[in-house]
Amino acid sequence: MLTSRYDDALLYASELHRAQVRKGTSIPYVSHLLSVSALVLKSGGDEDQAIAGLLHDAAEDQGGKPTLDAIRDRFGDRVANIVSDCTDSWIEPKPPWRERKEAYLASLPAKMPESLLVSLADKTDNARAILGDYREIGDDVWDRFTGKKDGTRWYYQSLTEFFSKNYPSPLAVELAHTVALIAAD
Repeated sequence: MLTSRYDDALLYASELHRAQVRKGTSIPYVSHLLSVSALVLKSGGDEDQAIAGLLHDAAEDQGGKPTLDAIRDRFGDRVANIVSDCTDSWIEPKPPWRERKEAYLASLPAKMPESLLVSLADKTDNARAILGDYREIGDDVWDRFTGKKDGTRWYYQSLTEFFSKNYPSPLAVELAHTVALIAAD
């Protein structure tokens, strides 16, 4: 059962990300946040995890530690800890892309299972978007990504290996299937 806390998180996420769009598109970024939260709920996550799904990029993209502190004050330690686990960089400017992704992958085994569900939902929604855009515009999709084609495919294949082994679930199977379609030439 969702409470008014979820409504508050939805409004807060919308306010934080209002001016943001999905990479290389005009699609409002909040669509990704809604999808992640929905995947969390469909996969058995609780309200805190669903709220973290809405806010998983807030600290990383919208203010760093002060935003995380605001999330902690507004939604509690558990939500803030999950959001922190989903954040791949606290440094501005961010470290180089490959270094940041390698560090995130290396950190996954130490993350709480409740955080892994939110991360998996995030990566699954991102993979869905990549596949959809790839089918629509072809190889031009890779120009949107710092890692380009090879780096992006490496990252998602690495995520798939981790989640398939360490968080086996229907969502991990969907990620693996989607990434296999992205990787097929």
